[in-house]
Amino acid sequence: MRNCLNAPVNSSLCFSRPQLTLSSPILLPALLLLVSGGFPAPVAHADEVSTEAVSTERPNVIVIFADDLGWGDLSCYGHPTIRTPHLDRMAAEGVRFTQFYSGASVCTPSRAALLTGRLPVRSGMCSDRRRVLFPDSDGGLPASEVTLAEALKDAGYATTCVGKWHLGHLPAYLPTQHGFDSYFGVPYSNDMDRVAGQAKPKGRAIFLDPKVEYWNVPLMQDEQVIERPAEQTTITRRYAERAVSFIRENKERPFFLYLAHNLPHVPLFRSPEFEGTSRRGLYGDVIEEIDAGIGRILDEVRAQKLEQKTIVWFTSDNGPWLIFGDHGGSAGLLRDGKGCTYEGGMREPAIAWWPGTIPGGRISHELATTMDIFTTSVLLGGGQVPNDREIDGVDLRPALTGTGPSPRKSVFYYRGTRLMAVRLGPWKAHYITQAAYGGGKPVTHDVPVLYHLEHDPSERHDRAADHPEVLAEIARVVEEHRQRLKPLPTQLERRIGQTD
Repeated sequence: MRNCLNAPVNSSLCFSRPQLTLSSPILLPALLLLVSGGFPAPVAHADEVSTEAVSTERPNVIVIFADDLGWGDLSCYGHPTIRTPHLDRMAAEGVRFTQFYSGASVCTPSRAALLTGRLPVRSGMCSDRRRVLFPDSDGGLPASEVTLAEALKDAGYATTCVGKWHLGHLPAYLPTQHGFDSYFGVPYSNDMDRVAGQAKPKGRAIFLDPKVEYWNVPLMQDEQVIERPAEQTTITRRYAERAVSFIRENKERPFFLYLAHNLPHVPLFRSPEFEGTSRRGLYGDVIEEIDAGIGRILDEVRAQKLEQKTIVWFTSDNGPWLIFGDHGGSAGLLRDGKGCTYEGGMREPAIAWWPGTIPGGRISHELATTMDIFTTSVLLGGGQVPNDREIDGVDLRPALTGTGPSPRKSVFYYRGTRLMAVRLGPWKAHYITQAAYGGGKPVTHDVPVLYHLEHDPSERHDRAADHPEVLAEIARVVEEHRQRLKPLPTQLERRIGQTD
């Protein structure tokens, strides 16, 4: 067994900014957030929460996934100048998690973890050499993996994927081969397919003054390219329009909508209506347009009287891409960002909303991950969680309703195939540390670096010398994990046309 510790479309939908007044149903929850210090009032104990029983009716499931959004990039997470009234309202009417993690610190493995409920190393959807899939990649999510879409489709759900896929762009790997009835989106990151030979800025400078024609990324409908290059200035709006249309068309049956935004991953683009509207500049414009789209989706859920029959999850694939300066986001007080296994790379903003089932205005400090969205959603939908493989997601229903704790006690932080760190309760042991992009080589620690994340979320004060018993307990958890780990060969390194 390998030692993973040391192994290396057009629509009439209006999309302008909402005009808010003090009596606005959108603004009122945000004002409540402000007067309470920026956050919904915390609930100290589960037994203090008055909750309704979890609905026995199978809910619609909506998962909204941002790209490179930092833990500190929403106003309900403390950002002082980015306005996110719709997400703030979601938080005020639902539950906001403070200790919620992605399955990886970069795009491809993180998305694999979300949709399969499994650590990416189990499915071969990670690599130490090519950390994500590229337009020349020959691999993708294996057909043997069971996705959230497949599990819910088997349970009778209508399914669609809107937005960024990044789990394989060749026909065998597209969303329509993995349980989604339809697909509309860009199959990989919006900074890929860079056009060569044009007069344009070089290196990173191209991202500071981006133009659509600099990238030849395709927009796909199901398995066909319908626009190239994708008009990225309107992509966020069109994603929201597609999502709203899907809800209208499937209001009489249970549905699963997976909306994965390409943004705020660089290059940054926004619709003309949002140009210059945020005090945070271009990056803020992008976030505020995403938030407005979420508002349209939630308004449609309410208009169809589906709010008590629909659970909506919102989170991000990984932390902010800090090397792009003010074109990247913020992890708040968390250390570092995208690409690393410090908290800023993998701890994400996360909100769950389901009026009538999830009590509103709660903050949850329970441990949770994107993989738990898989398990929880399958169970809510009456589907079958696969029992023929290791599933890393847990059932979050008690934590959602405030009726009990999360079953999750640990988090495994992988960078590629290497297990870099492990969290157990409030403690986090780093076996290997490496900063995010551009941050140097990995450092292996003979004595792991130990942080108490509830006391020290910025990971500054090593407590290893004072708590050898904690390190011993974490080592036991690691050994149990390794004994149950059966990594698959990577899907990310083989290129189109490559021969053995």
